[in-house]
Amino acid sequence: MSEPEPAPHAVAPLDLTAAEDRYAVLRNRNFMLYLVGRFIAALGQQMLTVAVGWELYERTHSALALGLVGLVQMIPMIVLILPAGHLADTRDRKRIIVLMVGTIALASLGLAVVSLLGLHVGWTYFCLFLAGIARTFLWPASSAFLPQLVPRRQFSRAVTWNSGGFHLSSVAGPACGGALIALTHHAATVYVINTGATVVCLVLIWLVRAPHRAVAPEAMTLANLIAGFRFVYATKIVFGAITLDLFAVLLGGATALLPVYAKDILGVGPSGLGLLQAALPAGSLISALVLAHRPPLEKAGRALLWAVIGFGVATVAFGYSTSFWVSFAMLFVCGATDNVSIVVRHTLVQLLTPDEKRGRVSAVNSLFIGTSNELGGFESGLVAHWFTPVFSVVSGGIGTIVVVIAVALIWPELRRYGRLEG
Repeated sequence: MSEPEPAPHAVAPLDLTAAEDRYAVLRNRNFMLYLVGRFIAALGQQMLTVAVGWELYERTHSALALGLVGLVQMIPMIVLILPAGHLADTRDRKRIIVLMVGTIALASLGLAVVSLLGLHVGWTYFCLFLAGIARTFLWPASSAFLPQLVPRRQFSRAVTWNSGGFHLSSVAGPACGGALIALTHHAATVYVINTGATVVCLVLIWLVRAPHRAVAPEAMTLANLIAGFRFVYATKIVFGAITLDLFAVLLGGATALLPVYAKDILGVGPSGLGLLQAALPAGSLISALVLAHRPPLEKAGRALLWAVIGFGVATVAFGYSTSFWVSFAMLFVCGATDNVSIVVRHTLVQLLTPDEKRGRVSAVNSLFIGTSNELGGFESGLVAHWFTPVFSVVSGGIGTIVVVIAVALIWPELRRYGRLEG
C-alpha cells in the first residue's frame, strides 16, 4: 500500500507507526517504482561504461581516448549544473526526470548505431556528451524528487535502499557487461540492452503518483542560480557535511591507482584488479543492507565523522599493504564506511533543505561530488607521478583524517547532530 502523498513544498509528515517497521518503505508503491527503475537504469549504465571503454580502446588503442570519456561528460555538469538546479525547483521534477531519462535512452541508442555502422568515434563522444547533458539535469531533479515519495521518518531508510541498489548495480553491472562483450564480441549488444533498461526506468518513473507542485517560476537570474550556494553556506551542518565529503573524496582517491597496485605492488594482474575494483561497491552494498536492518542512527553527526575517519585509516592501511587479501579487506572497509557517510550526508542535505531550494542545493552537492571525483583521481595520479603510489595513497588517507578533525572543530553543530530521522 502506498503512503499518502506529501504536502507540496514540504517533506511528508511524520509517521511514527511506519517508522517502527523497517520494511514499511518497501511497501510504498511510489518509492518502489522509483527504486526499481533507478536500479535497472544504473545496472544498464554500469554495463555501458564497460562497453564504451572496451570499444574505444579496441578502435583507437589510445589511453587518451579513454580519458576523453570522462571529460566530455564532466563539461556539461560544470557548465549547466546551476541552471539544472534552478529548473528542478521551478518546474515539475517528475517531468524533468522522464525527459532526461528519455534523452539518455536516445543517446544509448545512438551509441548502438555508431557501433553497428562503424561510424567515426567522434559520434561516440557526441552521444556521451548528450547523455552528460541529460544526467546534469537529471541529478538535482532526482535527488529533490525522492523526499516527495516517503514520510520524513522513513527517508534515511529510503536513501539506504537507494544506495544499496546503486552499489549492487556497481558490482553486477561491470561483470554482466564484460560477459556480454565476451559472448557477442560487440559492444552494440550492451548499448541496446542499456537502451531497453533506460526505457523501463522511464516507464516506472512515469507511473509514480507524486507530482511536484513547483513554486511560481522565477527568472533565471544570477541571484536565483546561486541560491543553493547561499543556503549551503548559511546552513552550517549542510556546509560541513558537503565539505567533509568533498575533501575526503579529493584526498582519498586510492581507486585511481588500483591498476598500479594490482600490477606493480601486489602482482595480481587483471583478474586481481577486477576483484579489487569490486571490493569497494561490495563493502558499500553490505553496509547498506546492515543500515537498512538496524534502527536509525541516534548520533548521526558523530557516525558521519567516525565513518570518514575509518575511510581514512583503511586508505592508509591499503597504501602500505603488500598482501592482496589485506588490500581487498581495506578497500571493502573503505566502501562500507563511505556508504555510511553517503547515507548520512544525503539525508541531512535533503531533510534540512526547504523543498523550494532542494533542486539548487542538490545541484551544489552534485557539483562538489562530480568535480571532487574527477580531481581526486587527478590529484592521486599527480602525487604518485612526482613521488610514489604508496606516498600518494597514504598521504591522502592521512589528509582525510586531518580534514575530519578540522570539520569537527569548525562546525561543532555537525558532530552534535542527533537522530538521523529527527
